[in-house]
Amino acid sequence: MEKRELICIGCPLGCMITVNMQDGKVVKVTGNTCPRGEKYAIKEVTSPTRIVTSTVKVAGGDIHILSVKTREAVPKNKIFECANALKAVEAHAPVKIGDVILKDVAGTGIPFVATKNVKSL
Repeated sequence: MEKRELICIGCPLGCMITVNMQDGKVVKVTGNTCPRGEKYAIKEVTSPTRIVTSTVKVAGGDIHILSVKTREAVPKNKIFECANALKAVEAHAPVKIGDVILKDVAGTGIPFVATKNVKSL
C-alpha cells in the first residue's frame, strides 16, 4: 500500500492529510478536518492541476511585458508545454484584464488570459 502525505490548501487550516492508495486508487484519507480536505487530497494524488502564470511581450502598449494566467487549472504534466507555448506570443495593445491572449493552450481547451490592462501608445 502506498502512503502519500500532503498539506491541504482547501481552507486556511492547512491540515496534514494522509492518503493511502492501492493499485493507483485512493483507499483511505485521514487528517482532514473538513470535507474540502478529502476532496483536495483525492484530486491531488489522482489528477493534480495548477494555474499557470507567465508573461508575454506587448506591441504598441504603454508597457512592454504583460502578465497572463490560465483561465482554469491545467493538468500538472502540461505546465512546461503551456509555458513553452507562450514564447512566440505577442499581445497587441490595447489589452483589458480577461482578454484571451492564447486560445487552447497545449491542447487543454484552456486559454491564457491577460491579468493587467495595457493602454495603446
